[in-house]
Amino acid sequence: MADDLAESLQSLFTSVSSMVKSELQGTNNQLDLIEKMNLRVASEYDDLGDVASGLRVFAEQMKSKSGGLDEFVGQMDAIEKQVSEFEAVISVLDRYVSVLESKVRDSYRHPHRRSNDSVTD
Repeated sequence: MADDLAESLQSLFTSVSSMVKSELQGTNNQLDLIEKMNLRVASEYDDLGDVASGLRVFAEQMKSKSGGLDEFVGQMDAIEKQVSEFEAVISVLDRYVSVLESKVRDSYRHPHRRSNDSVTD
């Protein structure tokens, strides 16, 4: 009976030892997986850092180009203002010419009017 007890205890210890060894192996496998995942994430962050550097250079280039465009936008605004002013002058001149045409036509219709009538009547 002592041999059966010793054999049962030996079997129990062997099973417990096997179970602990399996648990430790599982934990070790999980740690290996976590290490591989960390290395992969670190690699991804390195790649993202390269992308961010490229974007920073691109943004700086775009900023310098937009500075040049700002000058042209200012020139275009000035030209647009001048065009608006010219349109206003042309409109005034057009009205003036219309009045002159009207007076010339009127003077041909009514030749009895005085020839020294002013244009601004």
